[in-house]
Amino acid sequence: MSLFQNTYDVIVVGGGHAGSEAAASAANLGCSTLLVTMNIQNIAQMSCNPAMGGIAKGQIVREIDALGGYSGIVSDASAIQFKMLNKSKGPAMWSPRVQSDRMKFAEEWRMMLEGTPNLDFYQEMVSGLLTENGKVVGVKTSLGQIIKAKTVVLTNGTFLNGLMHIGDKQFGGGRAGEGAAFGITEDLVKLGFESGRMKTGTPPRVDGRSLDYSKMIEQPGDAIPEKFSYLDSSKALTEQRSCWMTYTSPEVHDLLREGFERSPMFNGRIKSIGPRYCPSIEDKINRFADKDRHQLFVEPEGWNTCEMYVNGFSTSLPEEVQFKAMRSVAGFENVKFFRPGYAIEYDYFPPTQLKHTLETKLVEGLFFAGQINGTTGYEEAASQGLMAGINAALKVQEKEPFILKRNEAYIGVLIDDLITKGTEEPYRMFTSRAEYRTLLRQDNADFRLTPKGHALGLASDERLIRMEKKLSQSSEMVNFFRETSIKPEEANPVLEEKGSSPMAQPDKMFKVLSRPQIDLDDFLKFKKVAAYVEERNLDREVIEQAEIQVKYSGYIEKEKNHADKLNRLEDAIIPENFDFDKIKSISIEAKQKLNKIRPKTIAQASRISGVSPSDISVLLIHMGR
Repeated sequence: MSLFQNTYDVIVVGGGHAGSEAAASAANLGCSTLLVTMNIQNIAQMSCNPAMGGIAKGQIVREIDALGGYSGIVSDASAIQFKMLNKSKGPAMWSPRVQSDRMKFAEEWRMMLEGTPNLDFYQEMVSGLLTENGKVVGVKTSLGQIIKAKTVVLTNGTFLNGLMHIGDKQFGGGRAGEGAAFGITEDLVKLGFESGRMKTGTPPRVDGRSLDYSKMIEQPGDAIPEKFSYLDSSKALTEQRSCWMTYTSPEVHDLLREGFERSPMFNGRIKSIGPRYCPSIEDKINRFADKDRHQLFVEPEGWNTCEMYVNGFSTSLPEEVQFKAMRSVAGFENVKFFRPGYAIEYDYFPPTQLKHTLETKLVEGLFFAGQINGTTGYEEAASQGLMAGINAALKVQEKEPFILKRNEAYIGVLIDDLITKGTEEPYRMFTSRAEYRTLLRQDNADFRLTPKGHALGLASDERLIRMEKKLSQSSEMVNFFRETSIKPEEANPVLEEKGSSPMAQPDKMFKVLSRPQIDLDDFLKFKKVAAYVEERNLDREVIEQAEIQVKYSGYIEKEKNHADKLNRLEDAIIPENFDFDKIKSISIEAKQKLNKIRPKTIAQASRISGVSPSDISVLLIHMGR
């Protein structure tokens, strides 16, 4: 007798960041949803560093929140420190980041999911897929349970045939203390999917009571901390915990080199490719041999625990080598280990096998999200989970799919990069990957995406009302600056204090406030501005938004115009069954790539590696454009 009598609309396999967002979004869109995970105690576990956000990743968390996802809310509820990175640069580069309480983060996620209607849970290993006539119809578990479903979302993280390495020891596992998952890869390969192997790693965790912080540099949070979620119910921090920074040294590097011959990275046992932008300490020493030191960030794992995460010391060297070298780091002379660092290899599936919805091309109703697609990072995984959950629900409901364009969201850039270009190494999001980053700022994610999330039924009325109020107030403030003049006697003391040329005659505030030397706090020194803000009781978020619109209006307008031009190619749809082979004037490589990826639009085709501008011109002519 089956434990599951009914067919679920959506089954989500895996309870990490991708799986949690997928399950929440599908259930919140009204679908009967089942989250199957190997260990319910580890839902939304922070497997690596205890932090959310960072360069470009913070923008993604804001986008998830604007659409009605949970990652921003959970991050705020479990934060122990907030920092807005890159504040010295333009607002397109500003990136929010929180240091998280690891245990509280997982607990908050668990409680959010348990409070979500339409969502069931089951602890078991999914060992295979059920398909009929090219369509997924359910999953089977290692204990022989058959669970029927209309759609399935795979978010298996590092668990598919996971193999962990510490020095010359290797053992199966998905992460420390947890077993690997078997069966799914084999089923997918039988169905015709191409698979590959990737590698990631993690540093040792240490006892913070054994460290000497007087030899390190304190890294406090922002004096005025912000928050991730746009909801009023999500609160900014009133107190914070500091992180600490120290450095490796030539002595540390020499001690680490002693273990290189036993390193699985260098002796050939690890054959898969690791993350380029988060290399292990041995990889850094090898690749950057001219550097005599590297930064290490000592990050608390929570409010009350003494466990510390040593960011920058990711390694798979033997435990005794890790320990001996770390004891030569300033402040770590008496360090005690909680657990050593390790590397892990796992299966992934090149994402060119997916549609923009994250549904697979080979099996209808089957969606992939997270590290199974070759990405790295909680934020990248969570955003894919959100989009896969949304599209699985929309498919069940026979509604139009939800796809974000590159000029609409970093999430759109991420997914388009994956399915168009693929990846042979763990993919990580950066601001440099987005050609419209002036438009895709962390401060305006609600303007860009909350109306879309609300139209889907995912973002609440509360979110939409708050967004519309913020948009109205900031727009009115920009108009106030455009229409209101300021006299030299009021402006010049502020201008001279900031080293900006004094005014000789009255001028519009918009022009004065556009000066690069003038910042948000200078705005408020002008009596007319201070009175305007006080009269309307405007919060800092609105004032900052108005400042950005004033200072960067020229750049924003230019990028909008550029995006509008390129969007014409995004709207040039390639028919689904278009025969690329019949076009004789394009290169053989272009034909092969176009046939493999099956781009939906001319713009997507133009981003495929191996498809040249001349190939695109021929394609446009052939389509009668």
